[in-house]
Amino acid sequence: MSQIDRRALIGAAGLALAGAGASGAAETTTPTSAAAKPAAPPAVTRILAHHVATARYEDLPEAVRREATRTFLNWVGVAIGGSHHETLDVAVSALAPFSGPPQAGLFGRTERFDIMNGAFLNGVSSHIFDYDDTHLKTVIHPAGPVAAAILAYAELHPVSGRDFLNALVLGIEAECRIGNAVYPDHYDVGWHITGTAGVFGAAAAAGRLMGLTEQQMVYALGLAASQPVGLRESFGSMNKSFNPGRAAANGLFAAILAAKGYTSSDGMIEAKRGWANTISTKQDFREITEGLGTRYETLSNTYKPFACGIVMHPAIDAAIAMRDAEHLKPEQIRRVDLKVHPLVLELTGKTAPRAGLEGKFSIYHAVAVALVAGAAGEKQFSDGAVRDPVIAALRDRVVPVVTPGIEAAQVDMTITLDDGRTLHRRVEHAIGSVERPMSDAALERKFTDLADGVLPAAQIRRVMGLCWSLETLGSAGDVARAGVAQA
Repeated sequence: MSQIDRRALIGAAGLALAGAGASGAAETTTPTSAAAKPAAPPAVTRILAHHVATARYEDLPEAVRREATRTFLNWVGVAIGGSHHETLDVAVSALAPFSGPPQAGLFGRTERFDIMNGAFLNGVSSHIFDYDDTHLKTVIHPAGPVAAAILAYAELHPVSGRDFLNALVLGIEAECRIGNAVYPDHYDVGWHITGTAGVFGAAAAAGRLMGLTEQQMVYALGLAASQPVGLRESFGSMNKSFNPGRAAANGLFAAILAAKGYTSSDGMIEAKRGWANTISTKQDFREITEGLGTRYETLSNTYKPFACGIVMHPAIDAAIAMRDAEHLKPEQIRRVDLKVHPLVLELTGKTAPRAGLEGKFSIYHAVAVALVAGAAGEKQFSDGAVRDPVIAALRDRVVPVVTPGIEAAQVDMTITLDDGRTLHRRVEHAIGSVERPMSDAALERKFTDLADGVLPAAQIRRVMGLCWSLETLGSAGDVARAGVAQA
C-alpha cells in the first residue's frame, strides 16, 4: 500500500472516530461547501487536440521553423550514427521474420520494414548513443518519438516538407508541454519521460499528417495515453533506446486507429483516472494549454556535443577546457574533485562501468575519458574506451560530491596535480545548452562524424543538404530514401 493510501485510510479512520459519540453512535457531519472542492481541470485533451488539428504552418515563427530544422538535422545524424550498433543489429534480426510489407527504410542500412517497425527501429537507432536532442526543462529527447513516426509515414504517403515540419513542431510541443505538466515528480518516481510523453508527440504529429478531425485527435491522444512506456531502471542497457522507439511506434499506432474511428475517453490526459493523475503526483495542466501557438517549447530544445547523459556535460566541458589549457597528461593527475547537483550521482553514479552503454551513465568515466582524450563523442563511450586501463585508473581518482547550491547545469571542478598544483574551473552552462548553443557548423561536424564509415562522404553531404532544405521539399520522404545504405 502506498504512503498516500495509508494517509487516506488513517485520515478516514480518524474522522470516523472523531464523529462517534460516547455511546459509539456516529454523528452526522456538515458537508463541505462547494467552494472548498478543488476546481475541475480544463478539458486539456480536447484543447490540445483542437490546436494540433488546426494550427497552420504559415503561423509558425521563422525562429521556430529554423530550430525545428536543426532538430531534424541532428536527429537524422544520430540515427545514421547508431544504425550499426549491436543494439540495432539485435532488433533488426529479431523483428525481420515478423515484419509486414517493406514500406520504410532504416537510416544507414539496406533493410526495409513495415512503417510500424520502421518507426520503432529508427527511433531506437537515434537514441543508442544518447546523443540526441534534449529539452532541458524535462530531459525529454523530443525528436526521436516524433520524427521516427512521421518519417516512416512520409515514405508511404506523400507529405510535403512544409507539412512535415509543421507536424514535427506540433508533436514536439505536445510531448514537451505534457512533460512540463508532470515533471519532475513523474520522472523522479522512475518513469523514462521520453517514452511516456513522447508517445503523445508521435500521435499528435502523425495524426496531423493524416488529417485527423478534432474528435479523432482526441481519440489519438487518448490511445497514446494508454501506452506509457519506459522506466529509468533501463538506463545503461539496450532497453533505454527501446523506449523512444516504442513511443514512436505506439503514437503512430494510436493515430492510425483513431483515423478509422477507434474511440477513447475524451479526457484521457486530465481525468481523475487519466494519464496525468495515474502516473504522477504533480499535474500542472496550465503547462499544456497556456500559450499554445505563441509560446514554443521547440525554442528550448538543445543538442548534445557529448554522447552521454546531459547531467554530465558541465563536468566534461570543464575537464576538456582544463586539459587543453594546461596540456594535461593522465599521469600528472592525482585527484579530480567535483561539486555536483544530486541528479549527477542519481543518474550517472556507475563507478565501474563494464560496457560502453554503462559508461554513458558514469560521471567517473565521463570525466576520465574527457581528460585523457579531450573529447566525449561516440568513440569515447565505446566498450574499448570503458575498458582502457589508463582511463579506468583515472576514473578511480574522480571524486564527485553532491553540494548544496550547485544547480543541474553547473559543476565546480578542482584538479590536484602530482606536483602539488591545483587547477579550478566552474561551469555555469555547458556548451550545447540554450545559453551556449551549438552552431550550425558544429551540428554539421557532429553529423559528419557520426555518419562517417556508415555512408560515403558524398551521400552524407546530400542527406545534410536535404535536411537543411526540409521546408522546400516536395516529399519529406526523400530524406529517408537518401539516408539508407546502398545494396
